[in-house]
Amino acid sequence: MNAVRPTLLALAVVAAFPAAAQSNQALLEELKALRERVNQLEKKLTEKPAAVVAPAPGQWGMTPEQAKELNRIAVKTEALQDNFADQGFKGLKITGQMDPTWLYNKAQDNATFVFLNNGDARYTYDNSYFGMAVIDFEKETDSGTRFKLTLAPERGTGALINGGSIVHEASVSIPLSDLATRLWLGQIPDWTGYELTLPAGNKLITHNLLFDFMAPTAYTGAVLDVTRGKWWARAGLANFNTARETPGNKAPALIYRVDYSKGEYDGFGFSGLHGKGYNYAADGTFLADPLDPTSETTFGDAGKNTMIHLLEADAYYIRGDWSFFGQVSYGQQKKAAIFNSDGVLRDAQWWGLSGTVAYKLTPRLEGVLRADYIDNKKNGGGLLGYSFDDDINGIGRGLQADGSFAKGDSVGSNRYALTVGANYLFDENTILKAEYRFDGASQPVFGQVKDGSYKKSNHLFGVSAVVSF
Repeated sequence: MNAVRPTLLALAVVAAFPAAAQSNQALLEELKALRERVNQLEKKLTEKPAAVVAPAPGQWGMTPEQAKELNRIAVKTEALQDNFADQGFKGLKITGQMDPTWLYNKAQDNATFVFLNNGDARYTYDNSYFGMAVIDFEKETDSGTRFKLTLAPERGTGALINGGSIVHEASVSIPLSDLATRLWLGQIPDWTGYELTLPAGNKLITHNLLFDFMAPTAYTGAVLDVTRGKWWARAGLANFNTARETPGNKAPALIYRVDYSKGEYDGFGFSGLHGKGYNYAADGTFLADPLDPTSETTFGDAGKNTMIHLLEADAYYIRGDWSFFGQVSYGQQKKAAIFNSDGVLRDAQWWGLSGTVAYKLTPRLEGVLRADYIDNKKNGGGLLGYSFDDDINGIGRGLQADGSFAKGDSVGSNRYALTVGANYLFDENTILKAEYRFDGASQPVFGQVKDGSYKKSNHLFGVSAVVSF
């Protein structure tokens, strides 16, 4: 538009001179025509540009061959998605972990790698839920039903309660009125305390004393699972530490746990069990006449479950680099104490405390300190599933060099343990752990393999690599 205006000016100047070839009237006519043309051009420039016409569907600047290829890929992708769902992979999640471990136990004169050792080695604090290989399958349907199958050969809960089964957990969670109200059925690992069963969820290699000797192993039954805001409650009826009760035992146990998460970094919970469980004291024999070695007699209650009451409370608090965990537990079992030399079965009773403190020395390296204590004096001692003197775990009555009981045959030993360790996040999937553990007791209850003597304490050292995906 700026180029037009000088032209009009030039024409006007030319028209002012009488020597021009054209008359004044002709020049005026031309100027008028030019002015109208300029006005038309200015009007077009100020008008809104016309809308761009969209290309035909399927083109978008592509060649016909490219459009066909895109359509082919879209059809194939939809077919793969349908096939994925038809094969049952929709909503399926597979995870796993393993933790080859090396341990040194002074009293047992033993330094060894521990990994997938079989059921011939019974459960002890130096032979619990580590040295495992675990694979976990989880699936959720469109309706919200959740399936969970966890396999852990040799070292899972099934290896302890179900004849060496490799099944650690097999459960299904069915939504009832809504997704936060569920019916939970199957074999469910115990939920007691602040420590988890599987190694990837724990800061140390070994478990605390309350986990090992005061908590159930697993439940087989039905549980109502309810979540409301920050509260999570579970309660139900189940077999205690067995997949099926033996003849003559008909009553399931009442089990429950309630958790409150104040926030991501602190909360508390409590759990309990009330019902009958296997009595290892009644499974033994006694001398009807203490002076007659041939008068060995089986207890009249052999094979019958007796009443158990378990209660515990635990809490956690995490702030910055610090982590704190604590637990208190109480338990008793009818006619399950170790002391029964006169043929009368007595009640076992115990209580305990455990606390763990951890501090992040660096973003990857964490130092850990754990302290445990169990009071177990009554009637010669006896803990959950341990109604006998156990010189590996340090349970029961202490023995002196002459073979006599240190404090008599009716006084059990109190137990404690102090564990110092560290864990290092090597990479996204690998945690390296190391710990030194000192176990002690109020009586000499730790058998020494080298010379057959008994001591009040024992030393354990271990390292492990926990790899998970």
